[in-house]
Amino acid sequence: MFQRAVELYRTLGDTRGEAESLFWAGIFHQVVRGDGDVAVPLFDRSYELATEAGDKLTMSYALRHLGFAEHTAGRPDAARERLEESVRLRREIGFLPGVAANLVGLAYISAGWERRDEALALLDEADEIARNGGAWGVVRWVGQARAEIWASARPPRRAPLRCGLRGRPGACAWAWRP
Repeated sequence: MFQRAVELYRTLGDTRGEAESLFWAGIFHQVVRGDGDVAVPLFDRSYELATEAGDKLTMSYALRHLGFAEHTAGRPDAARERLEESVRLRREIGFLPGVAANLVGLAYISAGWERRDEALALLDEADEIARNGGAWGVVRWVGQARAEIWASARPPRRAPLRCGLRGRPGACAWAWRP
């Protein structure tokens, strides 16, 4: 079905329509079939054609899913770059629920790098944007991500909070710190 749409838009010379159809064909392969090897070239071509057409929304979607593919392939740096570019485009066109959704993805990447504070700050921003925009599905994603990030945090370690108490060199106060 999506391939037929791609062919029809190509025949009509509708670059934007072809880009969008290629994106949805990629979604089918990535999400439904779990076949990133087929999906990635479709997303790449979708992004190229959307860029030609000036379709920033489709560009942002293609980049988001290319970011997922990079993350799945074990390339978090590349995934982050793709998601950040998608966020930039979505902010530029005012697609704030999409910004919030991408911030959730960026939070997972930050958490994977053990940057929990950064991840939680991204989730705070995503939550605020999603709530203000009524994107309740994204609000749920934020809650799930926050719970997963907290659950995966290393158990706290015992570490010195400060030393030299009451004028006694070497005397330390101990506290549980993350």
